[in-house]
Amino acid sequence: MIAFASSISSSPTLHSSPTTPTTTAICSNPFLRITNNTITVKLPYSLSLSPPHPRILRTIAASTSRSAPTKTDMASETVPTPSMKLLFVEMGVGYDQHGQDITQAAMRACRDAISSNSIPAFRRGSIPGVTFNEMKLQIKLGVPRPLQNSLDIEKVKSVFPYGRILNIEVVDGGLICSSGVLVEDMGDKNEDCYIVNAAVYVGY
Repeated sequence: MIAFASSISSSPTLHSSPTTPTTTAICSNPFLRITNNTITVKLPYSLSLSPPHPRILRTIAASTSRSAPTKTDMASETVPTPSMKLLFVEMGVGYDQHGQDITQAAMRACRDAISSNSIPAFRRGSIPGVTFNEMKLQIKLGVPRPLQNSLDIEKVKSVFPYGRILNIEVVDGGLICSSGVLVEDMGDKNEDCYIVNAAVYVGY
């Protein structure tokens, strides 16, 4: 309920005409008007029950442009899988600045991941009941999607001198960027530089 008494001036001014039987009270509240003993209320937009432009509520679906990485058929599960006991993870990045060879970039990424690590525990028998021959590897490669079908997995495997490779997972990742120059003598077909990311999971 809206109270009007406090909104009307205590001494309203009356205007009358001998020919028109109309009485109007001018009130201090701009939204109230009294005519012929009838109170007219003009509500502002914020109080109106039916605003001229009602709000529109819209449900926005979550974007799928950044969906889960696409896996190749080389790995049936996301690396690393629970099929081995994980000890540590090696990470690296590889580039092919000239020649546009995505396999070379992937091999360099794997070499970068393993080249600054030493794993004496397997050879020294530091893990009770685990021999050197039980060392296992799982590999995840981030490769630009347009180049994934050009990747030679067997060549990538040749980078690892020991350890049984359980699986290799290729996901959307890496980068295609410009090297800034085309060098035909180095096999360039364009200025593209390929970049691959690698994660090598080591366990038993």
